[in-house]
Amino acid sequence: MTQLKEKLFEKIQAHRPRITRLTKEFGSVIIDKVDIGQCIGGARDIRSLVTDISYLDPQEGIRFRGKTIPETFEALPKAAGSEYPTVESFWYFLLTGEVPTVDQVAAVEAEFKTRQVVPEYVYTAVRALPKESHPMVMLSVGIMAMQKDSKFAAFYSGGKFNKMDAWEYVYEDASDIVARIPVLAAFIYNLKYRGDKQISIDPKLDMGANFAHMIGQSEQYKDVARMYFILHSDHESGNVSAHTTHLVHSALSDPYYAYSAGLNGLAGPLHGLANQEVLGWIMEFQKKLNGAEPTKENVTKALWDTLNAGQVVPGYGHAVLRKTDPRYTAQREFCLKTPGLKDDPLFKLVAMIFETAPGVLTEHGKTKNPWPNVDAQSGVIQWYYGLKEWDFYTVLFGVGRALGCMANITWDRGLGYAIERPKSVTTDMLEKWAAEGGRKM
Repeated sequence: MTQLKEKLFEKIQAHRPRITRLTKEFGSVIIDKVDIGQCIGGARDIRSLVTDISYLDPQEGIRFRGKTIPETFEALPKAAGSEYPTVESFWYFLLTGEVPTVDQVAAVEAEFKTRQVVPEYVYTAVRALPKESHPMVMLSVGIMAMQKDSKFAAFYSGGKFNKMDAWEYVYEDASDIVARIPVLAAFIYNLKYRGDKQISIDPKLDMGANFAHMIGQSEQYKDVARMYFILHSDHESGNVSAHTTHLVHSALSDPYYAYSAGLNGLAGPLHGLANQEVLGWIMEFQKKLNGAEPTKENVTKALWDTLNAGQVVPGYGHAVLRKTDPRYTAQREFCLKTPGLKDDPLFKLVAMIFETAPGVLTEHGKTKNPWPNVDAQSGVIQWYYGLKEWDFYTVLFGVGRALGCMANITWDRGLGYAIERPKSVTTDMLEKWAAEGGRKM
């Protein structure tokens, strides 16, 4: 058993009695109410999921294992010669809730080296798809192609399934997926956009740096990859990709089935696809300025023209957050301290929109949250570094989101969470309760 798996075993063993006690002694304690608007409106804000991996506070933003984004970046061991942590150190942190030592990070990096080799049959399956296929289709198919080697599926079908030990096999699959998905993503990028000119894994590099290397990117982009994957890793359990992964795995479908489903949800325009849509909107917005330097005056006018035409300002607003998304802030800070990037015309426009849009949206009065979310910034960084294939941006999101989804389902099995099965009601029932002024409990 590896160091990380051993530490995780200790954590799971200590946590199990807490869940047992809550279920047996306090299972009937009411923690929320549900109204008709929430029932029809996508179960928004209903407290019905459990995760200790991350928590999204409407005012504070995301906390990973109790730490804010700045605290997380500050606490974790950094990659050699970098201000940013390795993805491997973050994986250890997500799974255990503990900041790893340099030696513990080195052990995870060594473990990932043995796991990251993608079987050749996966590449064959992806190559068999039409070249015009969306890269998210290729990523989902690639993950599904790996399923034949699922250790969890083999454990379950072996006839000696023990739910107390099941997490160990989920951990094995989850670790394989996290280690392999950036390699698969790089293969897809090269296949679609670089004439299938593949670059081999560099065994000396950490996960983020190796991804940058495999797609032929610059030295600077290694930090972009590290930052991007960590920032997009998890956003508590209610978002589509995380919830879908949890839901599918709750049926004891193995992690490959579960994360392929999660990726299919991530591909939606209301979820992971939004970052490329925001970039497209920013570039169209740039045309409205007719080559002029962005100022508060001309950007404010262009924003009002947009709203008065009945259009929205994409990248602003969030289902939960009621302040600037800390993931946006982290990426903005990266831009501001990076020579060249801070003076890039597209970034300067994004920065000016950030200065003006909240005031315009507040005055407009139809937006609950006038502050930017992560998508308002992320595409601009990719564009600056020459990664201009918009369709691929959601794949980058999918690589990062694997970290949170896989950590969560490993803990799902460790704590023996039940299959998810909410109860449905009919429209007639809702209308009856509405007429009665509410359901009698």
